[in-house]
Amino acid sequence: MKDPKVFISYSWSSPSHERWVLDLAESLMASGIEVKLDKWDLRLGGDAVAFMESMVTDKSIDKVLIISDKSYSEKADERRGGVGTETQIISKKVYEQVDQERFIAVIAEKDDEGKAYIPTFYHSRLYIDLSNPEAYSEGFEELIRCIYGQPQYQKPKLGKKPDFLSKEITINLGTAPLARRAMTSIKEGKNIAGAALEEYLTIFAENLERFRIEHKNEALFDDQVVANITEFAAYRNELLQVVTNTARYLDQQEAADHLHRFLESILRYQEAPENLNGWRETDFDNYKFIIHEIFLYTITICLKYGKLLIATQLLDKSYYVNSRRAAAYLSNYECFYNDASILSQRNQRLQLNRTSLSADLTKEFNNTSGVDFSSLMQTDFLLFVRCEIHSGHWWPKTLVYLGHYPGAFEIFTRSASAQYFENLKKILKVTGKDELEQFVADATQRGGRYYGFSPWGVDWKRLMNLDDLNCLP
Repeated sequence: MKDPKVFISYSWSSPSHERWVLDLAESLMASGIEVKLDKWDLRLGGDAVAFMESMVTDKSIDKVLIISDKSYSEKADERRGGVGTETQIISKKVYEQVDQERFIAVIAEKDDEGKAYIPTFYHSRLYIDLSNPEAYSEGFEELIRCIYGQPQYQKPKLGKKPDFLSKEITINLGTAPLARRAMTSIKEGKNIAGAALEEYLTIFAENLERFRIEHKNEALFDDQVVANITEFAAYRNELLQVVTNTARYLDQQEAADHLHRFLESILRYQEAPENLNGWRETDFDNYKFIIHEIFLYTITICLKYGKLLIATQLLDKSYYVNSRRAAAYLSNYECFYNDASILSQRNQRLQLNRTSLSADLTKEFNNTSGVDFSSLMQTDFLLFVRCEIHSGHWWPKTLVYLGHYPGAFEIFTRSASAQYFENLKKILKVTGKDELEQFVADATQRGGRYYGFSPWGVDWKRLMNLDDLNCLP
């Protein structure tokens, strides 16, 4: 699925309204939606009217968002106002020239009686209400779903389906209201922010049980696993939004404590539950994939926003692992990497000849995550290097896409600065550049095949910017 693209039509009502529109556009971009906006895409001296009309008729634009406040509604109905005030407003004539399904009215303001300001020509259609700050999160989620064509309530298709497929419309973690409450509390700095976050993470971890797969005789198990982790992607995205707000706005030590407890609490799903007497190791492979992704994305988000304390604590702390195969033990972050071997079996069964089907799925599901895949690769590489230096094990599956990544990873490029290199040392838990040089020497000698990559290997020095590390002030 290609990334959706939208054009925003709005009135230049006031500086505060323009800022409101700009914030909305930035949030949409962060959610994987390409936004066309005059402030970004109309060049100085360009024809604003022609720009607006070309955007509305452009077939590559999936949706046109009508941001309707009092000013917009009045100008759309009366067509009044001078140049520079009405050029981005959709007229009835323009509206009727194209497929009206492409238009989504977004209410930014209501009158004193609580009625939405909306152009007359749009009155008979449904709209999305973002006028109430307290309900903004719910409205924004509805807008995202509408743009992606994934409504919250979907009419099931006629006909009998296997039980495992029915989970596509029945698995519900029931965490959406808690997620909105937590994010709003955190962003607004409310006293209940920590409690709201803990409640969300606790319920999320408990309700993850709903994604446990039951064997169905009529279904191949690897089909069930892929269907299961596909369905989970929406809840992963919800979790990532909460993690992002936690990392950005909450005290770093408090955030690290909450996230560590949560990550530790979901490890149990990689093992057989106490009430299960017989099982196969692959029975929990959906959870292995899901938990690995959650950890990888969490560290990536922390690094993206420069939250070094959170990232290093999640990497440095031990995790309590209660295994039925052995006595309980403490592990470092390696416990979040467990091979979902059922995907390798699927690769062979369908003769897909993929280097890593698990990596393929991670890349496919990345499109809706709001996190760049290159950033995910960088984190995967950092976790791998740290484990290699400290005699651990972490296979960076996303590096099978290295062919799409030129040059060094960003964090290593920035670490040419001595000040930034200090951050890199904390992440990798090294004391100096010499340990990285030793890693490169050892890895080069072993060759790419040793690590499960192509026989011609990986250019470690290039990826790590090794020659230029710590050479600038």
